[in-house]
Formats: sequence, structure tokens, C-alpha cells
Amino acid sequence: MSASLAETALLIVDLQNDFIHPDGAYGRAGQSSEDIAALPERIAPLAKALRAAGGSVVSTQFTLVPGRHGEPLIAPHLKKLRPFLGAGDFEPGSWGNALVDTLQPADFAVEKVAYSAFYMSRLELVLNRAGLKRLIVCGIVTNGGVAATLRDAHVRDFETILLSDGCGAFKRETHDVTIASLSSVSPVMTCAEALEMVESEAGA
Repeated sequence: MSASLAETALLIVDLQNDFIHPDGAYGRAGQSSEDIAALPERIAPLAKALRAAGGSVVSTQFTLVPGRHGEPLIAPHLKKLRPFLGAGDFEPGSWGNALVDTLQPADFAVEKVAYSAFYMSRLELVLNRAGLKRLIVCGIVTNGGVAATLRDAHVRDFETILLSDGCGAFKRETHDVTIASLSSVSPVMTCAEALEMVESEAGA
């Protein structure tokens, strides 16, 4: 039996100012993507409708913990990929670490420190305590945080729905291949289809 809307959460992976806003860490470094920038406006109607129907919005925030002298405790592979990341970027409680304004407010916000939002975080505790059993997953990047989080949700027996146009990667072909791969793990919908599902279930 499928979970009810009250047991459903829109799980937004890493749609943060430091990733998306022009003044954020990636924007200042010229690391931008039109596909990623378009996501918040596309997802917002679904977030609003789900919350109005009794569901929840859960935001995961990629976080770089500052070291003793302010420089972030950053994984070597990430430092190699993104050498521009430095003091203050993705810092806990900062503007850059926060969910973008278009998708505010989230009912729950969970810091994450690796690709999967379940890894060494309180996400599973929050979902279980809040009675959330079905996750509509969106965010960035499709082949990184989204894929890892979706797979970890699957092995924990959460119902999942992946939003094909609610995710983005820095290369369109990478996104497309990942969505195709994840379709064997989770049902896939567009944002419009998910919105229609929520409105239908709310009116049932």
C-alpha cells in the first residue's frame, strides 16, 4: 500500500545558495549550469502543493565543517575537483549553506557531509520520527548526491519517486544516463506528473 500524503516528503538534495546563487561559492568561481539554475522554479509548485496537502519538505545541505583556522575540512578528491572552495564556503549556518529562497521554507533541514544524505547524518532519524515513508527526490547533482541518496533510501525500504526534470548535473548527458540507470531502482516522474499525483491524492 502506498504511503499517504501525510507520510510523503519532497526530499530536496543540495539546492543551496553556494551551489546555485551567482554570489555563492560555485557562482563566484564561474561553475554554473543552466539546467541546475532552472530547478528551483520548476520544483517550487510541487513543494507548495505537497505542503498544502499535509506533506513535508526536507532539505539536505551539503556542509563543509570549518577547521581550527577556518579552512574547511574537505575531502581530498573534492579539493582536487573544486580547488576554489575555501574558508566560509558551505559553512554550517551560513547564507551559502542554506536552501535557496525559491524553495523556502523547508520543514526539516539536514546537514550532509558526503554524496549520500544518509551518510553520518540525522536524516533517517528525522524521517522516521516524522513518520515519513515516501520520498519524492530532487536536487543536485543527479549522478552524485541525488543518486547516492536515492539508492540509500531504497535499501532502507523508503518508497521513492525520482523527479527526472527536478534533478540536474553539470552535463546533460550525465544526467540522462543517470536517470536511465536509476529507473531500475525507483519510479520516475516529471515535476508536472508528481504535482498531478499530489493534487489527485489530495482530492481523493
